[in-house]
Amino acid sequence: MSDEKKIIVDEDWKEEAQREKERLAEEIEKERKLKTQPPVPASFGVLVSSLATQASICLGDIPHPLTGKTEVNLGEARFHIDLLEVLQEKTKGNLTPEEAKALEAILFDLRMRFVEKVR
Repeated sequence: MSDEKKIIVDEDWKEEAQREKERLAEEIEKERKLKTQPPVPASFGVLVSSLATQASICLGDIPHPLTGKTEVNLGEARFHIDLLEVLQEKTKGNLTPEEAKALEAILFDLRMRFVEKVR
C-alpha cells in the first residue's frame, strides 16, 4: 500500500458549496443595495410620523430602538405631543385635507394615551 492519501470530492459537495457561495453573494449584494438606497423622501407625513413615534416610545407603547426597553417618560412624551401641536398650529391652512385629518387623528390618539398614562 502506498502512503499517499486520496481525496474524494463528490459532486453533491461541489454543488452545495457553489449554492452557498451564490447565496452569500446575493446577501452581500442585498446589503450593499440597502446601504446605497436613499432614505425615505422627506415629507410632512414622515415628519409627523417621526414625532408621533417618539411620543409613543416615551409613553411606553413602543420599546426604545437602542435599548429595546419599554420605559415611560411623560415629560418627554408631552414635549413631542406639544411639538405636534405647534406643527398643527403653524401649518393651519397650508395642509391638504388628508394631512390635516391625519395630524388631528394622531394628536387625538396621543393625547388620549397620555391621559391614560397620567392616571
